[in-house]
Amino acid sequence: MKKLFLFFSLLSLSFVFGQNQQIFVKKLDSLDIKADNYLGQDQFDFYYYIRNNTLFKFKDAQSFEYKNTSFGEITKIDIQNPLKITLFYENFNAVVLLDNHLNEIQQLNFSENKNSILASATGIAAHNQLWIYNSLNQQLGLFNYLKNEYKTISTAFAENIKYYQTDFNSFYWIDNKNNWYTCDIFGRIKTKGKIPDFDAIEIINEHQFIYSKNNKLFLEDFEKKQKHEIELSEKTFKKFYYKDQILSIFTSKGIMNYKITTP
Repeated sequence: MKKLFLFFSLLSLSFVFGQNQQIFVKKLDSLDIKADNYLGQDQFDFYYYIRNNTLFKFKDAQSFEYKNTSFGEITKIDIQNPLKITLFYENFNAVVLLDNHLNEIQQLNFSENKNSILASATGIAAHNQLWIYNSLNQQLGLFNYLKNEYKTISTAFAENIKYYQTDFNSFYWIDNKNNWYTCDIFGRIKTKGKIPDFDAIEIINEHQFIYSKNNKLFLEDFEKKQKHEIELSEKTFKKFYYKDQILSIFTSKGIMNYKITTP
């Protein structure tokens, strides 16, 4: 009888620990904006969003906008460096650099470069460089936009990129088999692990990420082997954005900002 009781006790404990632990968030404020896509905030608390293929930047009474009709649809925007914002136009194999007032600094057309480059992923990197994933050879490279020089730094990727994200020193990507990798500016690649199936995802650091699936939001930590469901009042949302313990939720009504403490 004691053995049977111990068995069910252990079974009950394993069931409890197997469940998703919840993270509760505290609502800070909200913003009413009409946008097609919300991009996030920079370190100066400016908000960025896209509407009708135009980039908008605003804070309080300050507002700026940028539109380029010659390059078509914007594919991706990197706001990590507010003094050098990068707009990627994949259909035209081009990147545009903007200053903090969204004035154009430089246009880069990779089709005109002496190297054969067909960019399908870009992002700002350290030392006046851009991350470039060249789909012609399926390798990652660095492009110095001041010297107009390109160098390949990685071996060929085994699978296609499903999602990517960059910072100044690392290129993160998830392949179409949901494997997560990182590559530093010296071309060193690390395998991080297998990501659960997701609708959208944002990598926080080397071991944590937030992802959504079926309008539920989760935080997972590979290092601690923990998974947490983030409890939100919004039942549907278009996008989420995380920065410095602030979780922003973008819905059809605007942006809701929450304070979140990651485990």
